[in-house]
Amino acid sequence: MASFLDGSLSLRSPEPPLAGGLSNEHPAPLSCWQLHVWNHTQLAARLSPGAQLFNETITIHRQGSLDVAALEKSLNEILRRHQAWRTTFRTVDGQPQQLVSAPAKSSLAVFDLRSLPKAEQEREALRLGTDDVRQPFDLANGPLVRTKLVRLSEVEWRLLLTVHQILLDGVSVYHVFLPELMTLYKAFSNKQASPLPELPLQYPDYAIWARERALGDFLSGQKAYWRKQLREPLSELDLPTDRPRPAHQTFRGAILPFALPKQLSEQVRLYSQRENVTLFITLLAVFYCLLHRYTDQEDVVVGTIAPTRQRSELQGLLGYFLNPVVLRADLSRNPTFREVLSLSRNIFLEAISHSDVPFDSLVEMLQLRTACDRQPLYQVQISLEPPMPALDEGWNLTPMDFESGGAKLDLYMVFDDRPSGMIGRVQYNPDLFDAATMSRLVEHYQATLEAVLADPLQRLSDLPQLKLTDSFASVGAERA
Repeated sequence: MASFLDGSLSLRSPEPPLAGGLSNEHPAPLSCWQLHVWNHTQLAARLSPGAQLFNETITIHRQGSLDVAALEKSLNEILRRHQAWRTTFRTVDGQPQQLVSAPAKSSLAVFDLRSLPKAEQEREALRLGTDDVRQPFDLANGPLVRTKLVRLSEVEWRLLLTVHQILLDGVSVYHVFLPELMTLYKAFSNKQASPLPELPLQYPDYAIWARERALGDFLSGQKAYWRKQLREPLSELDLPTDRPRPAHQTFRGAILPFALPKQLSEQVRLYSQRENVTLFITLLAVFYCLLHRYTDQEDVVVGTIAPTRQRSELQGLLGYFLNPVVLRADLSRNPTFREVLSLSRNIFLEAISHSDVPFDSLVEMLQLRTACDRQPLYQVQISLEPPMPALDEGWNLTPMDFESGGAKLDLYMVFDDRPSGMIGRVQYNPDLFDAATMSRLVEHYQATLEAVLADPLQRLSDLPQLKLTDSFASVGAERA
């Protein structure tokens, strides 16, 4: 899922007007961000048919009584309100188009596990979610949203929401879907009408506007920045792996969840406040330090996900509003951690302020030569989930509880800041890394974090020389 990166920045160039009714529910082009997902989905389908790169199942937890009919009505109302989640994608005259289906009521399947022992309940709930997230979506015919309601006891429920990421980002889940679900459920369970106002525009309207904006000359200044920032030579991160890279990308994926201690999480937040940086920037700086110690490289290139919801009209829409951006750090001259932190802040802010250039346009503009089955520019990514909104009593949410079996990148580290402490997950390609290696990476990340917080004036050379793998194979090694 993607990430929330500390606020939005005002647009800096003239642009076409954004208004509702542009699509009139007729076929519309994909947004630039959707097109990136579409292209990778098609590529994975050809090269690795079983890999579900962009399926995601989210668990909404309900503790307490539940009116199933009111919940079902709430879900149907959300589908009615948001065209994005009623959209399918077909190729028309050689180009992918999105088509909006008419609203239709769907039934919520309920799986009652109360008769099972507790341990067996958890296994069955895990199986139900895993089966769903690994079931392919038919982008041409839909639906691209699936729901299951799992009942564990009289007062414990789990709503499993499985969505293709071409319709979904972190803000959609945390700040649109969940608040709307709680608001509608409260109203419908009390036999009241929906209190939510109609939406002024829909995602297809945004897609038309975003494509027009990206194809014009509005982004010429941003493109010039990226030409300079990513000028060659651009180093590939030579991260040690357990096995040499396969001859062809498999898009296989696995997930390792992790949690940082509550006290350490609080220390990171306080340190970030004292240094006048966001939490994500501190996490990024530590990531740079760790990767440098693994590889001894001074030119370290990673990626993150930038939100593209700059306009206030877009904040209440469900849909995919994310663009990959490149974060390139020069770690030469053996800087202190505080210097790496300052560097990370500058890199991040500059990248976000120039993040309107679609990633695929950037690759084309730079005329990059790379393997056709691998994402260019970077294969290691870091992000931070959106902050959890205020929740009504009895509701909670956990993202990505289930493994889809797919992954687009070699390594993707995601953090989620919760009051009980930071949690997260590492999504990785098991053709390159063992689960034990990823556990070691998390341990090393925590150790590096503790070390730099204890002494931010430490230089990179003062940090422990860490060993990620026993074999020290390299992603750049010759193919087996």
